[in-house]
Amino acid sequence: MSLDPVTLAVLKGRLEQIADEMDATLFRSAFNPIIAEAHDASHGLYDATTGETMVQGKSGLPIFVGVMAFAVKAVIDKVARDAAERGERLADGDVFLFNDPYDGGTHLSDFKLVRPYYRDGVPFCWLASVGHWHDVGGNVPGNYNPAATESFQEGMHIPPVKVVAAGKLNADIVDILKCNSRLPLSLYGDLNGQLNALDLGVKRMDDLLDEYGAATVRTALAELKTRAAKLMRACLADLPDGTYSAEDWLDNDGIEDAPLKIALDIVKKGETLTLDFSRTSGPCAGPVNIARSTAIASCYVALKHVFRDVPANAGCLEPIAFVIPEPSILAARAPKPVGGYTETILRVIDVVFQALAQAAPGLVNGCAYGTINALSLAGHRKDGRRWVMFSFFGGGLGGSPESDGLNHGNAPISTATIPPVEILEAAYPVVFTQWALRPDSFGAGKHRGGLGAIYEIELLEESADVFLFGERGRSSPKGVVGGGDAARNRFVLPDGTEPPMASKMIGLKIRKGQRLRLETPGGGGYGDPRERPPELAERDRRLGYTRTGGRA
Repeated sequence: MSLDPVTLAVLKGRLEQIADEMDATLFRSAFNPIIAEAHDASHGLYDATTGETMVQGKSGLPIFVGVMAFAVKAVIDKVARDAAERGERLADGDVFLFNDPYDGGTHLSDFKLVRPYYRDGVPFCWLASVGHWHDVGGNVPGNYNPAATESFQEGMHIPPVKVVAAGKLNADIVDILKCNSRLPLSLYGDLNGQLNALDLGVKRMDDLLDEYGAATVRTALAELKTRAAKLMRACLADLPDGTYSAEDWLDNDGIEDAPLKIALDIVKKGETLTLDFSRTSGPCAGPVNIARSTAIASCYVALKHVFRDVPANAGCLEPIAFVIPEPSILAARAPKPVGGYTETILRVIDVVFQALAQAAPGLVNGCAYGTINALSLAGHRKDGRRWVMFSFFGGGLGGSPESDGLNHGNAPISTATIPPVEILEAAYPVVFTQWALRPDSFGAGKHRGGLGAIYEIELLEESADVFLFGERGRSSPKGVVGGGDAARNRFVLPDGTEPPMASKMIGLKIRKGQRLRLETPGGGGYGDPRERPPELAERDRRLGYTRTGGRA
């Protein structure tokens, strides 16, 4: 069957709308502000047999779209094992839940729900939802434990289990989940929000297939994948053949205060690209390891930033090969801790940008600020109720071939938003005494990087424990094509000192009225700073973006 271009375009839009509506349903119903406000979640449609990404929502996190193909494949394998070992078969209305970071990527806070969509009695595709739950146990409220040496110290670990069987919720599993969280009501609300998003996805798929027929929609999905692969090959063919190398560093692993190298050699040949991470550091003791699936997903995100017109489905990775040594910091095995995965994938994106800037300088941005600065404050209110504030914070994005970098943006792993100060102050006993741009934090360039931010937080309750998991305290976000590096990350304690591990800290006790200060990095610059128009440099001074004339 062949489709005319108009029908294909209509079906592409309808399929994307289904994923978008699933995103919106969860964002509006989640109890947890990390999902409801920051949009730390994602939904998509995946191949019935392979689990490959077919369609993604535009509002969810791109990093989730990459790893969820591995998550869906883990469920497909689980279904096959159950059939072989116990004679259990997949049924319409089944929903599988899990957070295994080694078989589906990311970390224990990200819970995946995967459901088969049936048509005419057989699975047509899979619908999947992933969201960052507020607290899933472990040693540190909010689960970013910079001192973890095993994943058991990071939270509960759930393999793929059938939380809904043929439409009936398994209350025993829900009770186990709630019992292992400091915030069981938040967990229960987020779980139901994800289940409702999947229900909506089923309804919208029914409407679509009732209108166009299963054969037509299946043909459209296959054609969209084929076109993505062709377009990616065409983009790669335009690049010069050669080997392009880059390396960057993580400050430390939270256990040993020594830098860890993320090194990449990109080999471009014809219409193919090989990303070789063989020179990268081996697995570490602390929680900045990531699974292989997460490493591949972060490369997917980086490549999508560079080749923006390629559709976001499995086809775009067909011309790409990966060399990732196992085990390594990019291919960790259980029970290596992986809670700080966000910091490592940001550095993977950085080295992809730095390497590709050598081959395609007109397509690549400077590096972004390179850390989410996962900050947790936790304590008890006067009436004894537990509170846990977990949030992440913004910084500058890199300068681009066309413009300066965005000030105070979010990390390039996501389309998430920084939680608004009003929401944080309303939900938790804190007040932000400063929330401002950080002058002179950008990397200089023909197009400078964006500015980082300054956050100063004062505690209103009697006491709280503070935990921080960040990066870029020792190495700066890099510029490209001659652009300058940005300012480093800086976390200031109430006594004016900084943590010994730079941007990682566990278990600091603060009292009412004391303040914490976070100064986040800017973005790396693009191009030679001497080529920056004088009127733009003057504007930066007039707006207070620089007090020294800019960073070299």
